[in-house]
Amino acid sequence: MRIIGGSHGGLRLNPPSILPVRPTTDMAKEALFNVLENRIDFDGIAALDLFSGTGNIAFELASRGAASVMAVDIHFKCVQYINTTAQKLNLTAIKALKADVLKFIPTCKDQFDLVFIDPPYELPQLPQLPSRIFAAGMLKPGGWLVLEHATARKIEAQVHLVETRKYGYSSFSFYQV
Repeated sequence: MRIIGGSHGGLRLNPPSILPVRPTTDMAKEALFNVLENRIDFDGIAALDLFSGTGNIAFELASRGAASVMAVDIHFKCVQYINTTAQKLNLTAIKALKADVLKFIPTCKDQFDLVFIDPPYELPQLPQLPSRIFAAGMLKPGGWLVLEHATARKIEAQVHLVETRKYGYSSFSFYQV
């Protein structure tokens, strides 16, 4: 796993193998950020990485200039790894928070320019996550939401869906308010 672009581009991250995660592959992450670079100026944005796991996306966003990146995961060891690594790399924009994402969404009062969601692919509530984010008012006007999901899993079109891109086993659905 590596940071692809920005101030820390090329840096390899080595999270402990004991973390209960399925990180976004470097190939899929590179494709994702190629799409996002044409839609978002990362410099100074507020971002939210839900089901953050290793913090792979959070580190990429902070490296590319995000002013604040909140990484939320239910597993203490994941949160600990993200916070420790962010401190070591002096990526002060990152703050990891231990929380159940499904309970966090309706209680979050912050708004973000970008929300990235990478839930376990088998999560029963996965198809409803975008509508939950919109209902909670978590996106700033013009903000983007990206949902990573298994390509085989059908996600129903919603009002804010712009497109879905497939990268092998993984797909990204892009939404904008």
